[in-house]
Amino acid sequence: MSRSTDPRPGPVRVIVAALTLSAAGLIGIATHEGYTERAVIPTKGDRPTVGFGSTVREDGTPVQMGDRTDPVRALRTVQAHLDREERAFRESLPGVALTQGEYDLYMDFVYQYGIGNWRSSSMRRHLLAGEYRAACDALLLWRKAGGYDCSTLVNGQPNKRCWGVWTRQLERHQKCIAEQEP
Repeated sequence: MSRSTDPRPGPVRVIVAALTLSAAGLIGIATHEGYTERAVIPTKGDRPTVGFGSTVREDGTPVQMGDRTDPVRALRTVQAHLDREERAFRESLPGVALTQGEYDLYMDFVYQYGIGNWRSSSMRRHLLAGEYRAACDALLLWRKAGGYDCSTLVNGQPNKRCWGVWTRQLERHQKCIAEQEP
């Protein structure tokens, strides 16, 4: 005899409008981005970043090569950037409910790729349709940096150009799938 419904409770989801990035989510972003005191180009073809991967200064203007920061100012910059992005992220998902873990990992994506890419993503479309697993799987479509496929092996080895972009997506995907469990 088969059952059409699973008696186990599903993940606890809350309407996105009521969520905010957790401390663990902020620490995860800072950890993945790493810290640089001086502006750098993280991968070929990328924009300059400083601090914890910030491409914009606190006032929203683009980071320029030669910019410098310190850890406290870098955290303030991340928070200012995330405040702007979070507002737009929540507005992009009217009526959608997420777990805290899903919210954090999608905000991590937004921090890396930007709200414009989020708005046009299939992840967002799947979430609006209530297709949570498909949204997780759509994370794996984001594997390029500077026009280069970062998931590509070179002579059977991870490429040195941007392998971290791909491994970060794999980690997000794994976390997202884990969030689907009751």
